[in-house]
Amino acid sequence: MKVILFGGSGMIGQGVLRECLLDSDVEEVLSIGRSQTGQRHPKLREIVHHNFLDFSSLETDVTGFDACFFCLGITSAGTSKAHYRLVTRDFTLAAARTLVKAAPAMTFIYVSGAGTDATERGRVMWARVKGATENALRTLGFRATYCFRPGYIQPLHGIRSKTGWYRAMYAVTARLYPLLQATAPSYLTTTEAMGRAMLNVGKRGWPNPVLETPDINAAAEG
Repeated sequence: MKVILFGGSGMIGQGVLRECLLDSDVEEVLSIGRSQTGQRHPKLREIVHHNFLDFSSLETDVTGFDACFFCLGITSAGTSKAHYRLVTRDFTLAAARTLVKAAPAMTFIYVSGAGTDATERGRVMWARVKGATENALRTLGFRATYCFRPGYIQPLHGIRSKTGWYRAMYAVTARLYPLLQATAPSYLTTTEAMGRAMLNVGKRGWPNPVLETPDINAAAEG
């Protein structure tokens, strides 16, 4: 299995990259980002690409891959609507349009979020933008497109968020996670489970195109 990863330096992407490198079925991971992941591994190849509105120069590089795990994203907190839409929708679709042209048999897995508004008419800006992105991805013509909608994600294995106040929150919740998992398992997952679920769905598919947190956790178990 050959995998393309976007957002490999972010918290979710770090978790997905870890699981890809550990999986014996994965022979190559191509990480595409605006910076290096900081990882070194025989399976890993990295492309630093700065124009996230135009990936046409990478068409040759992305042929022959089986799956794309798109983990790039930003928080809507303190972000203007225009910038959030640029990163969340425009960057995603620019990448996806190049990928589907070069490798239409690919499975595309997009990290969305719990509460995403597929009607695109709700009051919450980020949910509408995520919904519009999901809807557009499904029209592009990949062999399969799946949208992961996780709720709370606990980082494991030394993985850290880039955002300072997120790091502080995760440090606190790490101690409480067993209790939270016991009382609200339908709302929680981990970076490890996200990576395992993406790999399993990329290999074998899933009955539904949208995976909420319980589906993600179930998919992670294989």
